[in-house]
Amino acid sequence: MARTLVFEVPQEFAGMRLDNFLARHFPDLSRSRCQQVIRNGWVKIGGMTVTKPGFILRGKERIEVELPEPEPTTLQPEPIPLSVLYEDDDLLVVDKPRGMVVHPGAGVRRGTLVNALLAMEIPLSDIAGPDRLGIVHRLDKGTSGVMVVAKTNFAHLKLAQQFAEHKVDKRYLAVVVGEPEFEHKVIAAPLMKHPDDPEKFAVANRSAVASHIVDAVTEIWVRERFRGFALLEVRPITGRTHQIRVHLQHLGLPVVGDETYNGRAKALKMARGLKRDDLLNELQSLNGQALHAWKLTFVHPRTNEPISVEAPLPDDMRKLLALLRGSE
Repeated sequence: MARTLVFEVPQEFAGMRLDNFLARHFPDLSRSRCQQVIRNGWVKIGGMTVTKPGFILRGKERIEVELPEPEPTTLQPEPIPLSVLYEDDDLLVVDKPRGMVVHPGAGVRRGTLVNALLAMEIPLSDIAGPDRLGIVHRLDKGTSGVMVVAKTNFAHLKLAQQFAEHKVDKRYLAVVVGEPEFEHKVIAAPLMKHPDDPEKFAVANRSAVASHIVDAVTEIWVRERFRGFALLEVRPITGRTHQIRVHLQHLGLPVVGDETYNGRAKALKMARGLKRDDLLNELQSLNGQALHAWKLTFVHPRTNEPISVEAPLPDDMRKLLALLRGSE
């Protein structure tokens, strides 16, 4: 039996294509999947069926999306330990370990957060499909920290709307290579796919096609300074893929351990230059980037009360900071 989701388009999205709006409203539905939903006649605007993905929104429209019942998942539950930070009948908040993929993708069917959630035998929202049960937002594989999981479709829809409208306050802690020349900074630099590597992103250049770039804004504070390194608090105001990592690289402050954006090589070179064998050994053993989703603040989908959840730093980041502070 089909499910109908009803919501209103915020005025700030006036002028946006329908498929882009749905992809932003449901972060875990791909744009191609959203286009399929539209072409299948499953979307109504003001009571009229719309089948053109490029339909331009005016704002304040009432949208009805009819989604068919998802097929049963073929994923296998896996009893992977998860640190639960908060739980109630509508949602679960966990501390995703570094190295864990959030949901299945090309060639990955095991070891994901969804596999671990299935083993917990709890209800999970299915709006995003059978491979993305409960998943409202994502963290990169190499990033650890706070993730909120929806147990119900009601909670999923409400949470997804907050993420789409940038109303969720996300705070990260990042150890970077380099010495910032600022205490506080806001960087507004649009992103695009990297011209030479489809797995990477880059700050858009002036020749980039407008339809191929997305706005990206990040706020940064310097928490601690060290010789050759720094600890930053970072707030991504928008939520683009690799946004923090690309923006920090653009500032000449790549995240320690980030192989994709030169943070690993630069950190190892810095440690060698400082003649810090202890630091070099720790950096070589770091699995992934020293980027941690430290705190997430959002409005509870049912009670409308604010909730703020924090995840402690992983052990290797704490040890790295201790070395940089000179206490070990």
